[in-house]
Amino acid sequence: MANHRRSRLLLVVVSGLVLAVCMGVRQSLGLFMRPMTLDLGISAATFAFAIAVQNVVWGVSQPFLGALADRAGPRPVLLASALLYAGGLLLMALASAVPGALEIAGVVAGVGTAGTGFGVLIGTVSRATPPETRSQTVGLVAAAGSLGTLVIAPIGQALIDSLGWKGAMVAFAGIAASMSLLSLLIREQPAADAVAVAPRNAGRALGQALTHGGYVFMTLAFFACGFQLVFLTTHLPAYLQICGVAPGVAASALGLIGLCNAIGTYVVGLLGARYSQKHMLALIYLARTVFIGLFLLVPVSATSTLVFAAAMGFLWLGVIPLVSGIIGRVFGLAHFNMLYGVAFLSHQVGSFLGAWMGGLLFDRFGNYDLGWAALIAIGLTAFILQWTMDERTPRERRSDGRAAAASPA
Repeated sequence: MANHRRSRLLLVVVSGLVLAVCMGVRQSLGLFMRPMTLDLGISAATFAFAIAVQNVVWGVSQPFLGALADRAGPRPVLLASALLYAGGLLLMALASAVPGALEIAGVVAGVGTAGTGFGVLIGTVSRATPPETRSQTVGLVAAAGSLGTLVIAPIGQALIDSLGWKGAMVAFAGIAASMSLLSLLIREQPAADAVAVAPRNAGRALGQALTHGGYVFMTLAFFACGFQLVFLTTHLPAYLQICGVAPGVAASALGLIGLCNAIGTYVVGLLGARYSQKHMLALIYLARTVFIGLFLLVPVSATSTLVFAAAMGFLWLGVIPLVSGIIGRVFGLAHFNMLYGVAFLSHQVGSFLGAWMGGLLFDRFGNYDLGWAALIAIGLTAFILQWTMDERTPRERRSDGRAAAASPA
């Protein structure tokens, strides 16, 4: 028993470190937009498209890599994906010399991000954790991962200032490669909930989820999460510079998002074990939208930016323990990585559009006004979808359906 506890603790720590690197690098790429577009003579839309490709490939790859991790274990998936992630970043550094390197890098890094991100690690940690502490533990791992942005964003800005964007991107590739070493420490733990991991056909599990109205609603709402967050990480640094805010403020804002994200994600994980997860998720979408609206109503300054970053950071990845908790509770853990991956695909389609459309709108109109308006409209839609979600298990839905059919008219 003591050995199992130590093994689970090691799994949680290493998973948090891998997520810290994965998410820290990913959420700091927006710092490269201005120097790369100015140096390469490319448009904001071109850079944003490369980031968008990375996000949508991440989403498309996630269900398949999740299913592979369900069958083969997480370690080989993490090892290969970490090397792909590093390779994609090296390709970005070669953008001036290799035609199409940015787009190819988006594909390669997207697959790498899928295999080193939440989908694989959260499923692994969830299976190893007893149900009564699952939400808190997932929140802790996600919170640890959030600290990566706090550390890596300021380092990224310093590297750009001292080495230029190419040297900084090569350094980022080296940081990403470190995940391959960490992955060697991860081993699949014995399931803490035998009932939840009872064998079942993967195709049947997927079909059951896709015909479950609550899963569909939650997945559609997850789209808004991706749209909002990736729009901000990709375009906020450029938006602030346009508004006359010093470049260092953008890096500080991203770092502050990481710090507050760690706190918020852990707090949400604790609360998710006590209160309605679907309603908490809906309120996060609503609160984000309110803070975006308030940010637009006040003059843009270093102070308003940092306050906005702190508020958004607290709400940033709190969705992870809630979405994973709902999926695990409603559908079990046997095919968790796959089902989470499908929901995450919707998130990444939103990420693709948030990154790319932001760049397109800026190139077309010379400002981000329509992009900000889209964030608000999509956030309100997500709140409504998530609040009305049906969170009954498939068995409960069938039982209620039979009871309704048997009751007299």
